[in-house]
Amino acid sequence: MALTAGTIAPDFTVKDTNGNTVKLSDFKGKTVVLYFYPKDDTPGCTKEAQSFRDSYDEYKGKDMVVLGVSMDDEASHKAFTEKYGLPFQLLADVDGAITKAYDVDGGGYAKRVTYIIDSEGKISQVIDKVNTATHAQDILAEVG
Repeated sequence: MALTAGTIAPDFTVKDTNGNTVKLSDFKGKTVVLYFYPKDDTPGCTKEAQSFRDSYDEYKGKDMVVLGVSMDDEASHKAFTEKYGLPFQLLADVDGAITKAYDVDGGGYAKRVTYIIDSEGKISQVIDKVNTATHAQDILAEVG
């Protein structure tokens, strides 16, 4: 079962699409949308990534950070990012440490769950029922 609202979000250190080191604590003071997805360049995951891409300016305008997490490696993330013009960071959780810490391990892949993490690093919302085509707009409608 996924972590619950009110829980302090587990910090992590991981590489992103471009090999940069990313820590959750880097984003203290901002709202973070941490979305887990099973696999790069598959139909549902592509729709979900495109929904965030298409809404990205709205997220930036609200000072919200979007981070996608799967167990794919940096090269896979880079190809996925370039193919679909994704403007946000994808995190390469190749050893599954983040996936396990957030309790979304589906047995070799991340389950499709999104955590909204507030500016203090606390999980404010957990979304485990996702419409991949409208997910980004659904979050904006809820979070405001």
